[in-house]
Amino acid sequence: MDNQPKIFVAGHQGMVGSAILRTLAQNGQKNIITRSRSELNLTDQAGVRAFLEAEKPDQIYLAAAKVGGIHANNTYPAEFIYTNLMIESNVIHEAWRVGVKKILLLGSSCIYPKLAPQPMNESALLTGTLEPTNEPYAIAKIAGIKLCESYNRQYHESHGTDYRSVMPTNLYGPGDNYHPENSHVIPALIRRIHDAKITDSPAVTVWGSGSPRREFLYVDDMAAACVHIMNLEYATFAAHTHPMQSHINVGYGDDITILKLAETVADTIGFQGEIKFDPGKPDGAPRKLMDSTLLNTLGWKAKVTLKQGLSLAYNDFLNTYTS
Repeated sequence: MDNQPKIFVAGHQGMVGSAILRTLAQNGQKNIITRSRSELNLTDQAGVRAFLEAEKPDQIYLAAAKVGGIHANNTYPAEFIYTNLMIESNVIHEAWRVGVKKILLLGSSCIYPKLAPQPMNESALLTGTLEPTNEPYAIAKIAGIKLCESYNRQYHESHGTDYRSVMPTNLYGPGDNYHPENSHVIPALIRRIHDAKITDSPAVTVWGSGSPRREFLYVDDMAAACVHIMNLEYATFAAHTHPMQSHINVGYGDDITILKLAETVADTIGFQGEIKFDPGKPDGAPRKLMDSTLLNTLGWKAKVTLKQGLSLAYNDFLNTYTS
């Protein structure tokens, strides 16, 4: 452990944070520190300051965030923008203050304009109007990107600051949130279709028209990409990014309609009933496909197919909620 960096994984109990822990462990990393939400409230600046002063990690994976689907974002916009702004501001500033050199901030594909050209390249940031249903969350994540870039611009030469941001596409897998109302599309479909199967329901109704296209990435692939980007040599990272456009997309490389996704989830679960759609419910953006060319150029590409990932996610759901 003496030769290993000391790593703080913020949000280690969430889906992405726990996947990062798994990936770091698989890589032989043992010098890892974590704190649960009850142990450390990241919206409390004084608490964050005391923690980082005591621990002084070498690296921080900032995976902690308040997240949710369309319903949650529409219902709790103030909570989404406030909580995420506070987490990012406290961790990034207090980390800089105690001399932490490396941070990896996890953002979201919703930072891009609603009608951004597809696939969405990093250069699309701040070029158009955001999707209204998750604008507060997106604004907070954009602010996080700009915090990282601003600290790099002002303090890289004097302090060695090297703060990076990754923008994942839609994630799913072990540790996901299967809440019936506040979950994202894949866990929502898994729960709803599983419930329909065990109750012998003849049909399942899905929000929206079924026509929007979405890209999905298995969470352990995302974690592997995070570790890859964190560990890139600074010269390599700097050569492929710009001081005011340094975030990196992390995607699978292909997308699927919500209709086809629902059918694929039903096939995974073994549900034989009808899939119906409610066009009175919001669709969100018509399409969200990430351009991951930059990440592929930097030596990383997703490995887990949607079919493989859905099977793993459903097994996790069964073990977590029905065992």
